[in-house]
Amino acid sequence: MTSKTNSKRKSIVAATGISLLLLFFVFLVLNWLMPFKVNLEFSQVVRASDGKILNAYLTNDDKWRMKVESTELTEELKEAFLFKEDQHFYRHPGVNPLAILRALANNLFFAKRTSGASTITMQLARLLEPRPRTYRSKLVEAFRALQLEWNYSKEEILLYYLSLVPYGGNIEGVKSAAVLFLEKSPELLSTAEIAALTVIPNRPGSLALGKHNDRVVASRDQWLRRYHKAGLFSDELLQDAINEPLKASRKNAPGFAPHFSRRIRKQSNEPNIYTSLDFNKQKEIERIVMQYVEGIRRKRISNAAVLVIDNKSMQVLSYVGSADFYNVLDAGQVDGITAVRSPGSTLKPLLYAMAFDEGLITPKQRLLDVRTDFGDYSPQNFDRVFNGTITAEDALASSLNVPAVRLANKLGLTRYLETLISADFKTIDQQREKLGLSIVLGGCGASLQELVGLYASFANRGRYRDLHWFPEDSLNVERQLLSPSAAFFLNDVLAKLGRPDLPQNFSNSKHLPKVAWKTGTSYGRRDAWSIGFNQNYTVGVWCGNFSAKGVKELTGTDIATPLLFKIFNSIDYDSSADWYLPSEEMKYRWVCSETGLPAGDHCEDQIMDYFVPLVSPNNRCKHLQTVFLSADEKSSYCRSCLPQLGYKEALMPTYPPALITYFERNLISYHRIPPHNPECERIFGGKGPVVISPNAGSEYLIDRSLNDEMLLQSHIPNDVEIVYWYANGRFLQAVQAQERLFFKPIPGKNRVTCVDDKGRRAEAVFTVQYL
Repeated sequence: MTSKTNSKRKSIVAATGISLLLLFFVFLVLNWLMPFKVNLEFSQVVRASDGKILNAYLTNDDKWRMKVESTELTEELKEAFLFKEDQHFYRHPGVNPLAILRALANNLFFAKRTSGASTITMQLARLLEPRPRTYRSKLVEAFRALQLEWNYSKEEILLYYLSLVPYGGNIEGVKSAAVLFLEKSPELLSTAEIAALTVIPNRPGSLALGKHNDRVVASRDQWLRRYHKAGLFSDELLQDAINEPLKASRKNAPGFAPHFSRRIRKQSNEPNIYTSLDFNKQKEIERIVMQYVEGIRRKRISNAAVLVIDNKSMQVLSYVGSADFYNVLDAGQVDGITAVRSPGSTLKPLLYAMAFDEGLITPKQRLLDVRTDFGDYSPQNFDRVFNGTITAEDALASSLNVPAVRLANKLGLTRYLETLISADFKTIDQQREKLGLSIVLGGCGASLQELVGLYASFANRGRYRDLHWFPEDSLNVERQLLSPSAAFFLNDVLAKLGRPDLPQNFSNSKHLPKVAWKTGTSYGRRDAWSIGFNQNYTVGVWCGNFSAKGVKELTGTDIATPLLFKIFNSIDYDSSADWYLPSEEMKYRWVCSETGLPAGDHCEDQIMDYFVPLVSPNNRCKHLQTVFLSADEKSSYCRSCLPQLGYKEALMPTYPPALITYFERNLISYHRIPPHNPECERIFGGKGPVVISPNAGSEYLIDRSLNDEMLLQSHIPNDVEIVYWYANGRFLQAVQAQERLFFKPIPGKNRVTCVDDKGRRAEAVFTVQYL
């Protein structure tokens, strides 16, 4: 009898096992034939570096469906939902057989539905594939639940469920409800708020938040007591939760940093996008910008944009694309950080730093600031005044145009363009074939983002790095644009500028942050720029109108710079960061104050300047030379005609021809070397210059509408260095021996005279007729 019983038991076990294996096989086949994966579109949520929500966007089917992350799921929130919806969630495979039997028995006994058998996994299956509530639908949901359990972990299933539970209208998920009704992320919900959110999904119509808060509170309190009875909450926590009023109403989705959020959405498909933006800095700078633009609106300036980055991490901390994103009248939705505009003088610092690296200048070296023609291009300073000569550091600090263009011409336009392109100036790369020397003055297109990236390289000892938009951004492209020495040169010069928020002649105060900064104003006063940096931050400011309308008062110094320092004073007040130190390669030397070159034998007025050995100019100053003069100082001698007696020696300055022209045109007195001894056979025995253009005796027909100028050119002996040109009795310019010169003739007879530096002259008379 016992053996028969054992045999029967084994048969039952075997049959059961085979049946289970067969069912499992059938499940695998059906799972393969009818796969079931979660394929949901979630609302994209853009978050600040601290996790706070900056902005959120509807899905394509117009739902607020925000995905709950595991970091947002508190233990209290999880336990409340599990207790209410599925207490055996972690002990079943997606379907709870005991709950199904209990529900079936109750339904048969009471002839109606008294308790549900749906697990959280089955509810998720129904939310993913809505069906009529029938027994057939329940079977399908059960099968789908098994598939979900097969393909996903328990935690993934729970998070999907919490992201889809209904809260009425187009709001789905705990996170959407928390954000849109309570203005909180799920991890910040109180016990009372958690309880309220657990009771709504079963009756989202009759328990609508914001409409039926009293009903929600009554149901909430009922479930709070059940949670307490089950040991989920303590007595004290229960009482506090019941006493807590429900302040829920339908709110707008968060709308901070709209330009930034809109841009970030295009860079990521993730439902929760964590960015580098600093929430508190963003909020404060948005306030400062809006308030500042309200103040300058009376000057017919309607917008501003600001970009702030951390110089150590290169992370974007604040991004304000306009004063008011929602101001349609002033085109507030235009992103002023990516908009391509004329950068004005903001590209000059790079030019001076490159010239320093190339050994063309040192800070105290004097540059020419005189009228200069580059073919048909003749730059002017902003105030239309020339200074004759000026030190390189003062020329940069004063943002003079002519010294910058002359320096760019000497450095080489191609080299300058290549460096800008390597710093990711995309529009300049596209325009490179059309650009000329005017690029130094803003004759090109650039964006605020590109300029801030460039200035951040100045702050990082000449090292350029890409901006980082996300906390874990692994992209880290680096290029050494400048040497640390050249970067220090810029930091030193640009930090000496007088700040508009301090009394005159003050460059800093004890608590205000020290800043190196540069301004720019585009042609026609359409754009005002101010870019500043220190060890901690680089801040870029643009002010103007998105309509490109020019305004007389719109300049970088007067309009953009005050906003720059308002922002620096807000984000970096009382900073302990040290200022930059000279690089190890830099040394100091005495230079002549007249030229900025290493002092020569006759240089008495000397100043200290820093330089880089084997790179910086090393030719000694020769601005003073020994000249032999007659006793009455009316003529000069060379050693060939020097008399034995009756002469004197004197130290006299030598000026470049362009500077002599500047003196002559502006009637500025200077030390002239007297004319050479007319009896000198070595000088005057030879052949003098010959005017070859224009042709003597010829008649020229000129189209008046073309406004053409005529070329002045001469053949001169090899011993001539400087040639002086006159036209119709008026001094024109002193030029180097082979340098070309243009002038505008008068109608009728013209007389041009060429005089070389030996006093020899030649003339040409010709006629001009304008058509």
